[in-house]
Amino acid sequence: MNPVLNKQIGLRERLGVWIKDRWRYERALRTPSPAYLGLANRRESLKPAPDGLGWACDWSYTSVLHAPGVQPGLGRRLLRRCLADAPIARRPSPARPLGPQEIPDLSVLIGHRGEQRLPLLLATLESLAAQRDVRLECLVIEEDDEPRIVASLPTWVRHVHAPPHTPGAAYNRSHTFNVGARHARGRVLLLHDNDMLVPVGYGQRLLERIDRGFEVVNPKRFVFYLEQAPSEAVRQGGSPTDGPAGTIVQNLEAGGSMAIRADTYRAIGGMDEAFVGWGGEDNEFWDRCLTRPTWIWGYEPIVHLWHPSQPHKLRSDNPNLARAKELMAKPADRRIAALLRGPEA
Repeated sequence: MNPVLNKQIGLRERLGVWIKDRWRYERALRTPSPAYLGLANRRESLKPAPDGLGWACDWSYTSVLHAPGVQPGLGRRLLRRCLADAPIARRPSPARPLGPQEIPDLSVLIGHRGEQRLPLLLATLESLAAQRDVRLECLVIEEDDEPRIVASLPTWVRHVHAPPHTPGAAYNRSHTFNVGARHARGRVLLLHDNDMLVPVGYGQRLLERIDRGFEVVNPKRFVFYLEQAPSEAVRQGGSPTDGPAGTIVQNLEAGGSMAIRADTYRAIGGMDEAFVGWGGEDNEFWDRCLTRPTWIWGYEPIVHLWHPSQPHKLRSDNPNLARAKELMAKPADRRIAALLRGPEA
């Protein structure tokens, strides 16, 4: 749900966007270069990437672009411009499937449970199958008491069943990625959610930054959270640019989609499986990632497909958020050492 579009917008706010923001968007969207990637809210500042190809938020966490929520046409034009330069395509399977003896450059890990989000997962897999110039494998790690979706997955996707530690326990995202990392064969892992469509050059650009010496890459500049009706149209084969852009989130940290070298993932202890349910685990993991050479400058657009919000994820009384805050008060190297020792140590 779009928190900007669904609130009362007053005349003063509309005038403020018209006078102070519209010209910035017009100038950026009309420029031949990708200047639009440098759009942010008023009073926010961005730091350019070392090579100029990307932007980092010079503030904690992330934020929603305000002006497109007040003038939705700006968001739609931004989405169209992003996807014109970094198009999203979908295929049922890769044009050149990975051979049985080939070692992938990139192992995509996607955690999943249940059938409610299965259509979103299948659309996500189609966008991954359209990747160009990268040898990738894709593992769907189903964390459930019994495997339920294996027959629905494309043949090029590896299914891994990861029963929860306790039968009937809540979904544990950290568990799925840790299990997936043990099964992965690639030198780089892409930790990816089951509801995000990515551009065709996404995997190749991730590997380029890994090859330049970065061990962790967070590539996300704008994540376009579609509303329910446009998302359903996309799921049925339509283009994301046919409808409104929805909420536009800048530089989403940690969660959603990020790449990390497989050896680095192991070296920092993987993800903390003591987080059960939703929220907190990605923030704590990201904090440990920052102990390594990390690319923090977002440059990619991603389209997020709509689904009902996860229960308690963003509520202030979510125990996972309190646990993450408590853990991150401790030095990252101590947390890494504790995870490497294991729960029985």
